Amino acid sequence: MSGTPQRISTTRARQGRRRLGALAAVGAVGLLLAACGGSSNAFSSSSTSGSSSAAAGAGGGDKNLTVGGANFTEMLIMQQLYGQLLTKAGYSVNYKAVSNREIYAPALAKGDIDVVPEYAATMADYLNLKANGPKAASIASPDPQKTLDNMKPYLSKLGLTAFAVSPAKDANPFAVLKTYSDANKLTTLSDLGKLGKPVRLAATTECPDRPYCMPGLKKTYGIDVPTLLPLGFGTPQAKQAVVSGKADMVLTGTTDATLPSLGLVLLQDDKNLQNADNLVPIVNTAAANKPDIQQSLDKLSAALTTEDLTQLDAKVDAQRQKPEDVAKAYLQSKGLA
Repeated sequence: MSGTPQRISTTRARQGRRRLGALAAVGAVGLLLAACGGSSNAFSSSSTSGSSSAAAGAGGGDKNLTVGGANFTEMLIMQQLYGQLLTKAGYSVNYKAVSNREIYAPALAKGDIDVVPEYAATMADYLNLKANGPKAASIASPDPQKTLDNMKPYLSKLGLTAFAVSPAKDANPFAVLKTYSDANKLTTLSDLGKLGKPVRLAATTECPDRPYCMPGLKKTYGIDVPTLLPLGFGTPQAKQAVVSGKADMVLTGTTDATLPSLGLVLLQDDKNLQNADNLVPIVNTAAANKPDIQQSLDKLSAALTTEDLTQLDAKVDAQRQKPEDVAKAYLQSKGLA
């Protein structure tokens, strides 16, 4: 996060989040280990912030906290929500957003960052793969609390603590044209499977190998995907392929605020193919596992919904508002500011 946080397009936001995904983390474990073993310069390749409620060094002092994480729209907003609540609680807050989890995860464990917003399922599998290798079975599930419970031992070994998981989530759903949905009476992925037609899918190049993408569509819903258009995760090109008729369905994000304007609708994952990527605060235990910090962040987690998250993203991506302004207005609207 920068002093004036960069306005990141929806494309970058979606691509940025998926670059952090646990399924991509297998090849990134070495990067994380390299970052862990380095000097205090954990942010040498990162985008950092000079914005704070006071001139506070990362992790310095009982009332100084650094809130950080990934540098894309949704996470910039979440960092501001956390930071503004902690400022209200009497802490001096510094913001430090970086390019990916391979940078901020070891920084969090070392205490260079004290608090991050995370996605439960993605972080759970990331830590699992880091600890047990690329062939480790997933510890995530569609149940957010179960996923959180499975992740806690891995967090504890790193000196980290997770607070309450939020009902707000940003998973990997599939979208089709509303006209196509209406014509075929489709509201769920099960409906699409029952339709029995082959589907042309616009998604990531890794989709054929990822259990929650093409293999999962076939195994869980009986959806045959003979054609993949490798146009990325929720990119404008991928969505435009559906709009133009070159593809039938696109892999995108739950909080993608551009879908209605493009005439696209999400199909409900009624058999829970996707795991629980609900938002959860994760903190450095020594620096930030304190009752007042937990109370502040748990109140936000309880209030935040997926619909709220979608609207907040849209205000930054579509309306070009600043993450800090969007966060402030939201906290005020919920009586949290």
